[in-house]
Amino acid sequence: MRTSVAVLFLLPLAALAQDAGAILTPKPGPEPRINGPKVYGARPGMPFLYRIPATGMRPMRFAARGLPAGLKLDAATGIINGTTPAKAGPYNLTLRASNARGKAERRFRIVVGDTLALTPPMGWNHWYTYYDRVDDKLFRAAADAMIASGMADYGYQYVNIDDCWMMKPGSTDPTLSGTARDAAGAIRANGRFPDMNALTAYIHARGLKAGLYTSPGPLTCARYEGSYQHEEADARQFAAWGFDFLKYDWCSYRKIATGEDLADRRKPYELMGAILRKQNREIVFNLCQYGMSDVWKWGGEVGGHAWRTTGDLGLEKDTRLPGFYSIAFKNAEHYDYAGPGRWNDPDYILIGVIGNARKIGEAPRRTTLTADEQYAYMSMWALMAAPLFYSGDITRLDDFTLNVLCNAEVIDVDQDPLGKQARVARKTADEFVLIKPLEDGSVAAGLFNLADEPRTIAVTLAEAGLKGRVAARDLWRQKDLGVSQDRFTAAVARHGVSMVRLLPR
Repeated sequence: MRTSVAVLFLLPLAALAQDAGAILTPKPGPEPRINGPKVYGARPGMPFLYRIPATGMRPMRFAARGLPAGLKLDAATGIINGTTPAKAGPYNLTLRASNARGKAERRFRIVVGDTLALTPPMGWNHWYTYYDRVDDKLFRAAADAMIASGMADYGYQYVNIDDCWMMKPGSTDPTLSGTARDAAGAIRANGRFPDMNALTAYIHARGLKAGLYTSPGPLTCARYEGSYQHEEADARQFAAWGFDFLKYDWCSYRKIATGEDLADRRKPYELMGAILRKQNREIVFNLCQYGMSDVWKWGGEVGGHAWRTTGDLGLEKDTRLPGFYSIAFKNAEHYDYAGPGRWNDPDYILIGVIGNARKIGEAPRRTTLTADEQYAYMSMWALMAAPLFYSGDITRLDDFTLNVLCNAEVIDVDQDPLGKQARVARKTADEFVLIKPLEDGSVAAGLFNLADEPRTIAVTLAEAGLKGRVAARDLWRQKDLGVSQDRFTAAVARHGVSMVRLLPR
């Protein structure tokens, strides 16, 4: 019997932890705090599922004032489900959480209409740790880990299967070989996924969502069955299985579209985008075609909700700086094209215990990024309003990795309802400054030190689009820094960041 992937690479957790002194994010208190997005897109008359993200001592009780007809809330779990209203428009709610130590409220707006992903999606994807070593048990374990680790309490909600769930033509492995499609043309999962409906039901029962992957080409990147000439059948099957997210990876479609014509580059995504809109479920559509033909200019037009702007981060070579910096610099250039329901995607967050994309047979090991580089990584992604998908080993999370992934104030910047991607205020050989306007009139600023030694970095209020006096708050330490006039200045570690919120006074 095949060993569950979730236990193949067990390491002593103590060996994975960073120096405790490097942890900046304060532990959440026992009193309730509601996290996650303040606005949520849905389509009329569709199945609805949302787990209220909240930290604090359990048990906790939840309530929702203004919940529209057709939706119901489980007061013990905070899971809202049902069917969205048939009438389009905003539905304004007040979410409440209470426990023995207090209560919290948060405004929440469900916008029923044409647009999903009004804030960047958040979740986990298996690729950069497990590659082709995946099965049903792994994703059940991942859903459980997303709850048990507390990631779901900060807004992470998608548990996404990447490549290698289908049949693999020509394989001699009995769990992967066999007819790729049934007599009606519907795609079949391989033997490692015996019941996709049961798997998505398991994930949904925890208030989480399930994602899937395929390619518009005949084969996927790993040479499993793709969707070419079966797009309608596959979309119907994905919806029937209960999936909520689709990553559509160019891969072997390059053999179909051999040139660089924009119409050819758009065609497979336009086709699948239209088909997904006809399904009886909401499916967030992630275009994975590596930034070809300036996808950020047209990805939303073909039904995409997010699109990769670069090559794979896991294959990006280090220069003077780790590879995620060069990916971020490229993604940051396209800030004008991001907004609610359309997000530039610089790829996943590769920290914690992670695989090696160049040697995918190796056992996962701890990232070589320093603590300061990891804070810089997460800060860049949040400021760029990027989808936040962790792709390390979710079953091997340590306190340091969770402190990077689960800072509520940093995530609030990523999930801000205004939906603006940070603009580049300054980029030199040694400094990189990002400025992101927020819904309340404040701005989030990231002061990144690219140099190999500590340095003092300043951002003027003019660069930040502000004037007068501002109250500054350190978002990683969740600590007020006092009032500044004309400029904000910070001492920043080598390859580190000062991420602050500047609020006009």
